[in-house]
Amino acid sequence: MSLTPASLRARGFTGLRVVGDVHGDSAGFAAALEGARAARRFVLQLGDLTDYGPDAPGVLRLAFAMQDAGEGVFLLGNHDHKLRRALAGARVRVAAEGLGRTLDQLALVPDGEALAAEALRRFAEAPAWLRIGPWFFVHAAFHPAMLIEPSPEAAGRRRPDGPLARALYGQVTGRTAADGFPERVLHWLDQVPAGITVYCGHDQRSQDGRPLPLKGRQGGMAVFLDTGAGKGGHLSWLDLPFPG
Repeated sequence: MSLTPASLRARGFTGLRVVGDVHGDSAGFAAALEGARAARRFVLQLGDLTDYGPDAPGVLRLAFAMQDAGEGVFLLGNHDHKLRRALAGARVRVAAEGLGRTLDQLALVPDGEALAAEALRRFAEAPAWLRIGPWFFVHAAFHPAMLIEPSPEAAGRRRPDGPLARALYGQVTGRTAADGFPERVLHWLDQVPAGITVYCGHDQRSQDGRPLPLKGRQGGMAVFLDTGAGKGGHLSWLDLPFPG
């Protein structure tokens, strides 16, 4: 997918609205989209649309409508990838408060079957990373190869390895953390070149409920936008005006 400030400006957009992990928070996502539409900002959502929160079907409806209207795109997150695998019949671990909640919610709404079919298709096609000028967008973590290689075609159908695994799951040590999840580290931040800012979700690093900016050794930046939507926190977003 090729998006540039010039092409988006030509379509009448004034900048970007970058939206963090939604995790079933349809009310927060609706507010983010409404504000972006009013300000003519193109939405770039960082993945993990579903699981945990109260209304995954509502979030999917909003995300698909946003995409159909040409008002934004969403990236592939690890929860989106896992939902697609489950809907395709693969054997996956189903946590009751995560994927299990989403599957239950889809089973209870009249359009659940249609939403599931759309999720199968759209998550297969969603990009795993995007660059727009000096801004780089990925769900979990950056890898230097992402500056050279475009996101894999049909990333949602692929077995994650290499840069795609980094994009979905972050940088892990192979050890298990106290919370039972893989231990994640931020060594990748030191590989971000000066002049590049990475916008990502996945890790809830903020301690004050606001997006957290961190600087790497090469001078590059990363901004972490996951502030706990659907998990007791709230949905965060940032607006980026086009230069000039």
